[in-house]
Amino acid sequence: MSADPHVVRRTIRRQQLREIVPLADSTIYDMEQRGEFPQRFYLTSRCVVWDLAEVEAWLVARRRASRANAIERAPSPDVRLRRSRPVKH
Repeated sequence: MSADPHVVRRTIRRQQLREIVPLADSTIYDMEQRGEFPQRFYLTSRCVVWDLAEVEAWLVARRRASRANAIERAPSPDVRLRRSRPVKH
């Protein structure tokens, strides 16, 4: 965070966050609780925001980690475990 009190930091609300980060609210909340996503804060008792610079820095870090294959990926589904198969024509 900048020590200069004259620097204006831009904040974003939930809808703007959804446009930037295409994750479900519950996923973002879980990641915040684990310290893996920038923490939201309250401007008022009913207005929750995120620091845009922190969100952008998180995205840059995720991109770097993805390119370095440092992010654990979900396993591919095992098609043998499907309950039904589509009908072949």
